[in-house]
Amino acid sequence: MHFAEKLTGIEKRYEELNAQLSDPSVLAEPAAYQKAAKAQAELRPLVDKYREWKEIERALAETKALHDESASDPAMKALAQEELVRLERRKEQVEGELKVLMLPKDPNDEKNVMLEIRAGTGGDEATLFAQEVFRMYTRYAESQGWRVEVLSSSLSSVGGLKEVIASIQGERVYSRLKYEGGVHRVQRVPATEQQGRIHTSTVTVAVMPEPDEVEVEIDPKDIRVDTFCSSGPGGQSVNTTYSAVRITHLPTGLVVSCQDEKSQIKNRAKALRVLRSRLYEMKLREQQKQITEERRSMIGSGERSEKIRTYNFPQNRLTDHRIGLTLHQLDRVMDGKIDDILDALIAHYQAEKLKQGDAAA
Repeated sequence: MHFAEKLTGIEKRYEELNAQLSDPSVLAEPAAYQKAAKAQAELRPLVDKYREWKEIERALAETKALHDESASDPAMKALAQEELVRLERRKEQVEGELKVLMLPKDPNDEKNVMLEIRAGTGGDEATLFAQEVFRMYTRYAESQGWRVEVLSSSLSSVGGLKEVIASIQGERVYSRLKYEGGVHRVQRVPATEQQGRIHTSTVTVAVMPEPDEVEVEIDPKDIRVDTFCSSGPGGQSVNTTYSAVRITHLPTGLVVSCQDEKSQIKNRAKALRVLRSRLYEMKLREQQKQITEERRSMIGSGERSEKIRTYNFPQNRLTDHRIGLTLHQLDRVMDGKIDDILDALIAHYQAEKLKQGDAAA
């Protein structure tokens, strides 16, 4: 295995971190201890897998020796041959797992996310589907023990969502949801349709890593803050105080509005969080322009042709067009059971990265 030397170095670093965690001087410094514990935890899966690989190598050497010594005992030689085949197969599998574990880590994988869902084409039906897609992600977040906080939302006249922006907080949220961005298309008969015709509507989903404040500093001189009265569906004013906040980032022209809270201060804080995530994503896009296909802008214009996924209700079918995955369990998916889709997407993009790595090697 050509990367055994690198793995030996990683194992050595892991042992050094183990020693640090029992060092009295490190134990006396909470920040140093936390840093060492985090680094050790990140290396543990890779080191455990490497040790399994070394154990297989040792077993292979012993079994080969037994095979060679059993020339006069056909039964023993046959057993040794079977064991060799099993070990070689397991070794190949473990090497594949090691390659995945050694892929460069996405520094955003540990982050919380800012989820934005907007109704696209399809009028009222699109707003109803936007609401159902948001419910799907909310139910999935609940199953993972994550916390969902709505930062901004806008209702349609039929009770759907024109737009919703939410923060999802928990363990490795971005690592699970990062491939969900794009246009989601729905095909079904709307409740208002008298003749049973299937309509097609779309919603756009964006998933952005939520940065720490220190990662994106916003200069107060670079923003303009306007206040206005909150409005409900159809534009009617829902209160007479100027609690809603609109923040314009002057250097980029980005505009964020927030009106869900009755307090202007709370709305301002929420709007700044959304702005910070959008600026961070903009910075990431600039860094990754050369990797166009995988890191393409998620939102698009909401046209039907830009779909990443189709939800076909009459056939209880979901299709992810990027990886050719079709599931006839749409009712379960809409209830938040999306692990099968997320796992398939992660496996696909890991395989793509491995191919790129092999091509570059």
